[in-house]
Amino acid sequence: MPPFVLLSLEQGIPIDRISMAEPIEPRREIVLDDLHLTILGTAHVSRASADEVGKLIQTGDFDAIAVELCRSRFNALMDPKSLSQMDLFSVIRQNRVYMVVANLALSAYQQRLADQFGIEPGSEQRMALRLAKERDLPVMLIDREIGITLKRISASLGWWKRYSLFAGLVGAMLTSEEVTEEEVERLKDGDVLETTFAEFAADRRDLYEPLIEERDRYMAAKLRREAARTGARRVLAVVGVGHLKGVGRYLEAERSDPAAVLERLEEIPPSSRWPQALAWGLLILILAGFAYGFVIGPSFGLELLTSWALITGGLSALGTLLAAGHPLTIVSAFLAAPLTTLNPTLGAGMVTGAVELYLRKPSVGDFSRLRADVATWSGWWRNRISRVFLVFLLSTLGAAIGTYVAGFHVVGQLLNSA
Repeated sequence: MPPFVLLSLEQGIPIDRISMAEPIEPRREIVLDDLHLTILGTAHVSRASADEVGKLIQTGDFDAIAVELCRSRFNALMDPKSLSQMDLFSVIRQNRVYMVVANLALSAYQQRLADQFGIEPGSEQRMALRLAKERDLPVMLIDREIGITLKRISASLGWWKRYSLFAGLVGAMLTSEEVTEEEVERLKDGDVLETTFAEFAADRRDLYEPLIEERDRYMAAKLRREAARTGARRVLAVVGVGHLKGVGRYLEAERSDPAAVLERLEEIPPSSRWPQALAWGLLILILAGFAYGFVIGPSFGLELLTSWALITGGLSALGTLLAAGHPLTIVSAFLAAPLTTLNPTLGAGMVTGAVELYLRKPSVGDFSRLRADVATWSGWWRNRISRVFLVFLLSTLGAAIGTYVAGFHVVGQLLNSA
């Protein structure tokens, strides 16, 4: 049975009134002491959902509006030019490039939807925000920060699945193929973030908790806290229909202090120590190999160092070249990679990204066109901002591959000399 039929039956709506021509936006009414909550389940790609939001707000029955947005998504929705305030040097220095690229990939997917179907995801949220402003109603942003959600998703996955998921996400977001009707149907039950990960995760069990269940609980707790803070008594909460049941369940069953619940769900799990231990262990082995090479003979040790520099530097420079980096950035990749690969705390991309950014400073136009440019493969190379990210990623990838290739080469040379 289709999901919209099940949701409608839960509300006691006769089945003969259900039709695809007249979509029904499911909702739940929840009363918590003197707080009356109307939870409206919407489809993020449905014009009918936006119309329903408009009708409910215009009744004048609510003194506050809540939307399934975090602060960063709210800023992006209301002010697309907010990207121009991004400090690219800080993004590179703090190693947040992967997070920014993932966000841009999601934006690219939204742009494809808008171009292909004339549907701008989040139209119901825009409607809610616009009418709330017109009626001077307080707005509650109840979703968890997307960056925290992505980090908690990453922490729930093994390292291989984490990187394969990132690669699949970026690759699929940049494909020139049209969005299928099946993808649009999935968006009617969730949002862009959920649909994206559902598409590329072979096993959703390790994604369900941080992506769905935690956000359900988070939004329920945020609703309770914000309603108490603002003194609101009748609140309309606009959430994706996929969150309707979960948010309602936590609102009715959760009795813990909402502030404590939010604090727990905003924690970033500590990173696994074994990848870092492996990196340091590999470094010690490589340095020991160099030392043993010099014991065998100075010329042999120098030969090993030269091979290491040529392989790691050459592959990092090749990655930078593929990213269409500046000629001097390519040179910096060649010079930096042999050293950064021997330092697990510093990546080649941090050097090449900073050099590319210095040599080719983005213009105001690059920031204004960024969302549109990243919707196509060529746009990533054309826009100076996204090209900096490409330089970072591909030079890092080249250096990483070079580390293993050069490492095996050094070991082979040492074995041959034994």
